Amino acid sequence: MTAYTIPYLLSFVLVLLGFYTVLSYRDLIKVICGLSISGYGVNILLVQMGYVEGASSPVPPMGATVVDPLLQALVVTAIVIEFGLMMLVLSMAIKIFRETGEMDIGLLRRLRG
Repeated sequence: MTAYTIPYLLSFVLVLLGFYTVLSYRDLIKVICGLSISGYGVNILLVQMGYVEGASSPVPPMGATVVDPLLQALVVTAIVIEFGLMMLVLSMAIKIFRETGEMDIGLLRRLRG
């Protein structure tokens, strides 16, 4: 295993850990944390895909090899969107807790209509 493959492995482990958390726990806060962990893994994967060995920053002198700035822009956008989404989901979880007094996903069927 080289140093180049470690971020790919890390992103794979984070995505798997996030999916495991979402699928195995019934607590709403733990599910939200699992979704967030999966998002971090995807962001690491995107940054690693844009990496070029021996390259400089996206604003170099003319003719230099650079990393891909598109993937870095996508990651920044994904971080902002994920932050907004997490705040929305956490506010919904707070509202659900105030209404039911529970954070168990299985008990959310009572909230229909």
